[in-house]
Amino acid sequence: MPNVTLYVESGAMPSDESLEALTDQCVELCTSTLQAALENVHIIYVSVRKGRGHPVFAEILFREEPFRPPAVMGHFMQQVSDAVMDTIGLTARIRCFSFSKQHIHALN
Repeated sequence: MPNVTLYVESGAMPSDESLEALTDQCVELCTSTLQAALENVHIIYVSVRKGRGHPVFAEILFREEPFRPPAVMGHFMQQVSDAVMDTIGLTARIRCFSFSKQHIHALN
């Protein structure tokens, strides 16, 4: 973990090249700022019909770790926000949700 899911308004979905650049930046942020192992990083894009709100909603799920205190997460969210704006030119609403190790059960 982390899992980064970006819900993008279908009419604003950027090019594959832009999404590739954003993926690269998100992977870098997860492995550097969050200190995640590369094999545990998942980046997903979902095209949605927006009812209301920002054109991008980013939902980030991550495992609680002592090296991910609120200050680090605040910095990480700002970095993700900047990456979304810099690569696809859209404003993202970002929410992070943590889980303790004993509450995560995974396969593959």
